[in-house]
Amino acid sequence: MTTTLADPPTVAGVVPSREERAAGFARIERLVALRNRIDAEIAEEVRAAAQREVQARLQEALVDPERVEASIIGQLGLALRVSPTRARTQLRLARDLHAGLDTIRQAFAAGELDERRVAAIVAAARHLDPTPRAELDRRLSLHDLPLLGVRRIADLARTVAAAVAPEAFAERARAARRDRQVTISPAEDGMAVLRALLPMEQGIACYAALRKAVTEHWVGPEPVTRTRGQIMADTLIERLTGESAAAPARVEIQVLVPVESLLDPDSPLPAEIPGFGPTDLLDQATCVGWRRLATRDGIVIGGDSRRRAFGGVLADWIRARDRGRCTELGCDAPIEHLDHRRRWSEGGPTSLGNGRGTCAFHNQLREQPGWHLTDRTTTTPTGRRYTLRS
Repeated sequence: MTTTLADPPTVAGVVPSREERAAGFARIERLVALRNRIDAEIAEEVRAAAQREVQARLQEALVDPERVEASIIGQLGLALRVSPTRARTQLRLARDLHAGLDTIRQAFAAGELDERRVAAIVAAARHLDPTPRAELDRRLSLHDLPLLGVRRIADLARTVAAAVAPEAFAERARAARRDRQVTISPAEDGMAVLRALLPMEQGIACYAALRKAVTEHWVGPEPVTRTRGQIMADTLIERLTGESAAAPARVEIQVLVPVESLLDPDSPLPAEIPGFGPTDLLDQATCVGWRRLATRDGIVIGGDSRRRAFGGVLADWIRARDRGRCTELGCDAPIEHLDHRRRWSEGGPTSLGNGRGTCAFHNQLREQPGWHLTDRTTTTPTGRRYTLRS
């Protein structure tokens, strides 16, 4: 018999005994161990499925390793219900666990380690050859890993990796500096998160400069009306854009507005910024340009085009309708390409209904043999079909 959180834990008025309370936590521990074992079994199946796909493709006359890997990742993403990026991580975890991390793999299979801890170890060891990886595995086995937090395990694994292969670790650090970048992602309530991946000393210097701006503002003659975080955020905006944080931003923002809201000012239906979710239209004085796109039942009302490429307003409509995210099942990467659902070569029109926004990965993936897309259904090379019902 199973219970749920909605079930009353005890009879009214009866105080649960210490043994009953302990039994509840023991059950949670057993369920966590079961979940870990299931995740470990999934990892084994991921590795086996990838190996079968590679063996099948080796029978072809010409084999492009990158195209084979992309096809495998695409199928895994659909099967795992995750994005291609996450599927790639899952595949590498499953593969690397069999390249010297035997003790870690056994602890995973026994339910002692969860996937996050295992992934942290695999990430720390990704630059190692099998021999130093095995030494890393041996040294980590001397620690009580199930009782350590994910961050502590990650730090420990990186420290051991640096000790067993110092030259490889130094080259990894040099390569990481080449990957510096800035990204943006949506947050709740009309906000956005701007991230910068920087060399550590430069990141610390940037943060220290923003904190210094707070101190200078606090000791200045003007009254303090903003919090530390607000001052740092405003300073960042001013130093990056060269303009006051209160000045209108020189950008055009698309806003999806339900037709009901245009007809009825009291309509409860919220407007939405594609890729960033519902909004209260913010303060329109903060932006130089706004473009309102009317929607009905969440669908942008648009037009048609006879051109092959999606461009102009039509491209804007497609990106807005798809909320700035790849429309392939399980993927939420930013839109990079605009694609025809029914190929142009097969008579598919360049229209709002036949257009879709995709990431580069999925737009290129559908051109591989065995992949088919029909309206809301994706068919993989093995014949598996995945359909979006709504």
